Amino acid sequence: MPFHTLRRLGVRISSAVRCLFAQVESPEARYRNFNGRYFSGFYEQERMLADKPRMEFYRAAIQRHIQPGDRVVDLGTGTGILAALASRRGAAKVYAIDHSSILETARTLATANGIERVEFVSTHSTEFRLPERVDVILHEQMGDCLFDEAMVANVSDLRDRLLKPGGLILPSLFEFFCEPIKIRNERHVPFIWELAVHGYDYSVLERQRPQDPDYYQVRSSDLALVEHFLGEPAPVLTLDLHTVNEAALPHALTFTRTVVNAGRLDGYAVYFRTHVDTDLSLGSGPLDPGRAPHWGFRVLRTDRDDFAAGDVIEVQLTVGRWSELDTWRWKHVKHARADDPALSATA
Repeated sequence: MPFHTLRRLGVRISSAVRCLFAQVESPEARYRNFNGRYFSGFYEQERMLADKPRMEFYRAAIQRHIQPGDRVVDLGTGTGILAALASRRGAAKVYAIDHSSILETARTLATANGIERVEFVSTHSTEFRLPERVDVILHEQMGDCLFDEAMVANVSDLRDRLLKPGGLILPSLFEFFCEPIKIRNERHVPFIWELAVHGYDYSVLERQRPQDPDYYQVRSSDLALVEHFLGEPAPVLTLDLHTVNEAALPHALTFTRTVVNAGRLDGYAVYFRTHVDTDLSLGSGPLDPGRAPHWGFRVLRTDRDDFAAGDVIEVQLTVGRWSELDTWRWKHVKHARADDPALSATA
């Protein structure tokens, strides 16, 4: 067989093998590869560093809770700013872990700023090993939807293998919110089958609802998007990273909101809040004027429904895996208030 034919055949086989491995790549491996690329450039680092509420939260938490002589793991160190703050607080040793190429930048910055007692380790946290356990796990693993950067899996793995009994995870206490919202009229984008534009009716397209889960999610960090919550916000899930494991997270949440702000239901705003002590918190809520701006919030879109004050929205959120937003599904049931004339007429 001619050499050039063998070469073409080899290229085709190599391409087929790559495609096969891409198909069998686990969700964890896909996210790990994406994460390594996404945080390797300066822009995402700039957004985090310029987020004043985020940086003040971590500065205060480290100042309060990392003690001189502590041995610390900084999970996902990025440019190394949290490791540097821990070192300056007096930590005896900080292991700054990152599997992204940004770690070279972190080394350069530490040298330029005279930071000592920090060891930069280029590895994924699941492959990190130490001969003895540490006092503190320091992290910023929260995604826009809290779980979508594999926070629970990564932190609990380190906790079980490397944290001393009674050791500290900073931060550890989290609240997860999924709140019914009305979007401002001028910003509202209905589903196409809900539209009638100058007498042109699109309702026939409801039979062609897209199957792509991304279509039903909107990412935003715009404080002008949401007009109001329909009910009083409350966490639908709370967790403590000192004790939680991914396998113990529920796969279904059912909760209700009594409507206090009447209006159109456009979807559910997903966001988080974390607490260190009673007076130190950080959140990503769409109506929080002090929110940490580099985090977005997610809007889970839903078919239009109109609610009056006193109505009750019963929401069910089901989750295949919390770290994979494509496995989330949601629906609601409307319970009209008892004195609703429409309800009385139906009865």
